[in-house]
Amino acid sequence: MTETLKRTALFESYQQYGGKTIDFGGWELPVQFSGIKAEHEAVRTKAGLFDVSHMGEVFISGEGALAFLQNLVTNDVSKLKDGQAQYTAMCYEDGGTVDDLLIYKRKDNDYLLVVNASNIEKDVEWMKKHATKDVVIEDRSEEFALIALQGPKAQEVLQKLTSEPLEEIKFFRFKENVDVSGHNVLVSRTGYTGEDGFEIYGTPESVVALWPIILKAGEEEGVVPAGLGCRDTLRFEAGLPLYGQELSKDISPLEAGLGFVVKLNKESYFIGKEALAKQKENGVSRKLVGLEMIDKGIPRTGYKVFVGDEEIGEVTTGTQSPTLKKNIGFALLASVHTAVGTEVEVEIRGKRLKAALIATPFYKR
Repeated sequence: MTETLKRTALFESYQQYGGKTIDFGGWELPVQFSGIKAEHEAVRTKAGLFDVSHMGEVFISGEGALAFLQNLVTNDVSKLKDGQAQYTAMCYEDGGTVDDLLIYKRKDNDYLLVVNASNIEKDVEWMKKHATKDVVIEDRSEEFALIALQGPKAQEVLQKLTSEPLEEIKFFRFKENVDVSGHNVLVSRTGYTGEDGFEIYGTPESVVALWPIILKAGEEEGVVPAGLGCRDTLRFEAGLPLYGQELSKDISPLEAGLGFVVKLNKESYFIGKEALAKQKENGVSRKLVGLEMIDKGIPRTGYKVFVGDEEIGEVTTGTQSPTLKKNIGFALLASVHTAVGTEVEVEIRGKRLKAALIATPFYKR
């Protein structure tokens, strides 16, 4: 018996805009509307509107909320001011990654955690396993829908629909109770594309109502509905990791090049701290690097990478970059072979093709 795919509140809306859906981690989500390359280009030059309602929203409150989060995640949550967001990771004792996530500080001891869709149950279970009595953990994913308006025209378009001065919501800041076209939502200056933009959290009803309103408001500017296909190529060009590919229970944040979210000097202990401190001290044995094909071929997830006859790792994500028009990839390789400029070979359909290691991110705004 096939398992029924979950759908977001916006499912009916995709069909009106010609969305082609796929199974994405148990969710039926649009991979594209007009086409991956066209949508990618729109987000880089104008703006695109994404449904990301499958993401999980977990609220953490109670007197012990800060202490609990400090123990749970690698970044230093004590540095957050009200209205600020922070990117971080939860790790296992051995340094492997439970998930990467965003933490929004609403006020003292009151936080919203946004976690990856395919990890919601696992993450909540992990949180509850490590909770103290003075902490309340509420998985409220069902109560929220989430859309992301991303691209250089995002602010101009969204500003038409709200009197809230959006330029005051700086990068990694957010505001609750914002009136957008008569709907009360949380507006956050965050995203997963490498472009400026906003993520808008509201009730499913509000978000369903806002989807056509935002697209209509952005018609002149060229805003398009965008799917998961270009979300992946955009985040990949910008050097942002995808859980299950660049991060996993077997890949630590340090191996994935996310040392900036691992605060080994924060006073409190956190799960995985010892293992990560050891990795940092001894140097990681493998590293995430960028590669560009020299020979003709696209490096895909799971393809093996060689130096001479030695297998040194594999590709985690790869594609033909719509912005750079080059065949590029992320690869997790033995650290001794990760210097920029190193020539390697990628095994593509039984043939070994030449590639060179290059600096990341591949694209900067």
